[in-house]
Amino acid sequence: MEKYKIGYCAGVFDLFHIGHVNLFRRAKEKSEYLMVGVLTDELVVHFKKNLPYISFEERMQMVESCRYVDRAVPVTFETIGKLDAWNKYHYDCFFSGDDYSGNPVWMEEKRLLNEKGSDIYFFSYTQTTSSTQIKQAMNAKINEQNYLKDKE
Repeated sequence: MEKYKIGYCAGVFDLFHIGHVNLFRRAKEKSEYLMVGVLTDELVVHFKKNLPYISFEERMQMVESCRYVDRAVPVTFETIGKLDAWNKYHYDCFFSGDDYSGNPVWMEEKRLLNEKGSDIYFFSYTQTTSSTQIKQAMNAKINEQNYLKDKE
């Protein structure tokens, strides 16, 4: 298969883990040039109602340091939509985990991107590690430590 010229993916990338690396590696394998959008702190609070653990500036640096990433760019309210990001960056393919595959909103965005000559490609989701799993494990550890302190 011929590579896409410009690939693009976006996310929070808080608590950076192997699932993120897998997404970048697989997207880069299918792209000559890979851009990765990193959501600003304001956007994370807007959508997730919590501040990320790691600041926007540090998340940008982590993403930029990954060898599969050619360029990290901020995702703002102006570029959160896939078509808005396409209008700014003119990417050939948006890459995502397959947890959104079949989602009606995403399928409509795929149709609209196809009209522009772009596409959405879904990779299988890394089941072994996710930010949610890491946060749950951290909370469980905190609860365990609090329980042990109460027993003293």
